[in-house]
Amino acid sequence: MFENSDSIVAQLTRNRIFVATFTSWLTAQVLKVALGVLKDHRFNFKWLISSGGMPSSHVAMSTCLSVSIGLYYGFDSGLFAMAFGFGVITMFDAQGVRWHSGKQAEALNRILEDIYSKKGIQAAPLKQLIGHTPIEVYAGGTLGVLMAVLFYRGAS
Repeated sequence: MFENSDSIVAQLTRNRIFVATFTSWLTAQVLKVALGVLKDHRFNFKWLISSGGMPSSHVAMSTCLSVSIGLYYGFDSGLFAMAFGFGVITMFDAQGVRWHSGKQAEALNRILEDIYSKKGIQAAPLKQLIGHTPIEVYAGGTLGVLMAVLFYRGAS
């Protein structure tokens, strides 16, 4: 089935684009935790695994992936064009659709609180921190570009 006898893990660790992309995502997640600790003076494990927050790990990852592909395979390659397209979709989704979904969840939670206080229906609150502000998307994109360049230069 597989021509190469190396394990999947060994192959992934040699894949500089994968390592850069994964490291970009992990760095963004760790930064979210660090910023949360500085802001709230406490640690919350949910910050490490949840969506939303500063910087956007989704955007950091997709930006790092597309820039890395451009650096290794050329910015005129079809592979870069595909990664860039998916990256743009990710950015618009992170800032637009998901952010507005969070705002709607916030409004619905207020309605539910009002109904609950009047002994109406009971429902669990909706998750409000879903999307990103423009600055969180920009910070994630900047982190992704920096990580792609850092890993590419490290390979040279």
